[in-house]
Amino acid sequence: MTSRAIVVAILPLLAGMNSGLAQQPTAKPKPGDLMMDRYLADQVRILSQRFLDGAKTLEEWQARRPRLKQEYLDMLGLWPMPERTPLHVSVTGTLAHDAVTIEKLHFQSRPGLYVTGNLYRPRHAQGKLPAVLYVCGHSSRGRDGNKTAFQDHGMWFATNGYICLIIDTLQLGEIPGVHHGTYREGRWWWQALGYTPAGVECWNGIRAIDYLLGRSDVDAERIAVTGISGGGASTVWIAAADERVKCAVPVSGMSDLESYVTNKVINGHCDCMFLVNTYRWEWTTIAALIAPRPMLFCNSDNDTIFPMDGNRRIIARLRQIYQMYGKADLVDDYVSHGGHAYRPDLRIASFKWINKHVKNETGQVTDADFKPIPGNDLRVFAEDEELPRDSLNARIDQSFVGRAKGQPPQAATFQEWRASLFKRVQDQSFREWSTHIPQLTIKQSLNWEVALDAGADTSLETEAGVSLPITTIREYAEKNHSTRLILIYVLNPGERAGTLPRWAEPFAKGSTVVFVPPRGVGATAWTRNSPPNYVERAAALIGHTADRGRVFDIATTARFLRSFVKRMVPNKKLPVYHEDLSIRIVGKGASAVLAAYAGILEQAIDQVVAVDPPTSHEEGPCFLNILRILDVPEALGLLAPKRLWLIDAGNKTFDRTAEIYRLAGAGDKLERK
Repeated sequence: MTSRAIVVAILPLLAGMNSGLAQQPTAKPKPGDLMMDRYLADQVRILSQRFLDGAKTLEEWQARRPRLKQEYLDMLGLWPMPERTPLHVSVTGTLAHDAVTIEKLHFQSRPGLYVTGNLYRPRHAQGKLPAVLYVCGHSSRGRDGNKTAFQDHGMWFATNGYICLIIDTLQLGEIPGVHHGTYREGRWWWQALGYTPAGVECWNGIRAIDYLLGRSDVDAERIAVTGISGGGASTVWIAAADERVKCAVPVSGMSDLESYVTNKVINGHCDCMFLVNTYRWEWTTIAALIAPRPMLFCNSDNDTIFPMDGNRRIIARLRQIYQMYGKADLVDDYVSHGGHAYRPDLRIASFKWINKHVKNETGQVTDADFKPIPGNDLRVFAEDEELPRDSLNARIDQSFVGRAKGQPPQAATFQEWRASLFKRVQDQSFREWSTHIPQLTIKQSLNWEVALDAGADTSLETEAGVSLPITTIREYAEKNHSTRLILIYVLNPGERAGTLPRWAEPFAKGSTVVFVPPRGVGATAWTRNSPPNYVERAAALIGHTADRGRVFDIATTARFLRSFVKRMVPNKKLPVYHEDLSIRIVGKGASAVLAAYAGILEQAIDQVVAVDPPTSHEEGPCFLNILRILDVPEALGLLAPKRLWLIDAGNKTFDRTAEIYRLAGAGDKLERK
């Protein structure tokens, strides 16, 4: 069996690692599914207009590009760029195969993060040679590492005058880590930390180039990168991040938001295919950072996880940016006939493009044809006992992105400290926070003021396309007196509107109570299949999280109620609300933290009651990048000087909240029970 046949046979497994695990749910859709599908699609339509951050000329693009490059690295978890620590390269063995020498090696892209690879080199070549970094897709080869499935690329490049380094991925390498954190492992704190395995793959590729350029036989001006599927995505990540890459050939590795989100193609992909879209980019802008360096965009016409409609949109956008540079000939696409796999024509197209733009050779190219090497012969660590004991690969997600230290402010600098954190929270976790006032709709033929006051069947459109049922009760309000307090009770899954739990009743005395089930709770619950966790993962691709949306639901409800009172009091139609109204938010567990963030971000909210809140965002709720900025105790402190009750929050971590309130001069506004 030739190596070509082996790779063609194995690549359906590559696709299966993604799509095979992500079967579409067959159950009848819930109302929340339909609502969120429309909402996410609407958001994609907005973002799809943002290619190149809106730049229409080369001058506009070049002015934006430095900022965009930094934002891109930040979304990968690579800003500030990590220290380039010593690689500690070790060659554990060599093989001679035909006219090629294969070095089995490993290096540490950062201390304890091991990268295993095979380096293919022409045995008798002299001088400095061009080099290709080959990055792998999801081909399962167990302890041999997925690099062994792509050995024919190393052999072809080496027999044609290149040095080729094939490196294992974090998952499916000889020292495996995890790619499927939010896909199936429930590691939503990845989003809260702004972590993605795409960042690890990108960084490992950058350090692999560091290694190549440290060799005396590599020409620094002739470096290319290529790979298929997960390797196609990594090709884009690396080439967009590292200007030393002179030529890129991503194969079946990138689609756009319309495919990923609107058409739910995200369900066929693991987390290494995506960054955290903090800055709400149009997705192709990532690949535009490669321009005007030569790029061939390769795909297949029957690839269900990289469908052709998305491919056409991407190449059309890329042609725009290359035309701006006056380098239209340096970008092209190639489409093979078939599904998600390598075929000879795909390999030949890739080889020809790299030959032309790296070696300035345009002659005929033939595919690789050699006797394949057994995978265990290509192992870097031949035996299990040789695997490094200090490896962090399996838990690199915990340390790859730095966490906030949680240091309290000094009394003299509290306002500056708060303003700085507040801005970072807005920029990194709640970007493009809207200030619109929601619209109330009524399902009964009542005046809307009467309906809200009487608790009739009403719904509030908190955001375009997101409507929530709102229930109001006045049994806690004082009779014949105008209400000075509205209590918004944030419902948790399983809780019913209309009846307060007994523990909440003391906080409701004299109030009108409004029950708010934020999106995903109650009537707007959506299907939760793990995998693929569609709504929660798709939300990160539009720069949101499901919990960010819930905070918005709470905040806009408070905003609506405040505006309602301002309209009600002057005309005296229903004189039940006092001009000096207070709005108190009450939540328990994760909802307590949702309530707190609503209080931080919305001026209409005066008071927060947080019952049994989690001690860390690692437990939830999840907002993009929040753990880089602060954790739950500091977030609660940001409420100062608003009134805060902390109930069943005896953990000593909440002493930090009390200290912040003290430094804010608002110690008397915090009550702990």
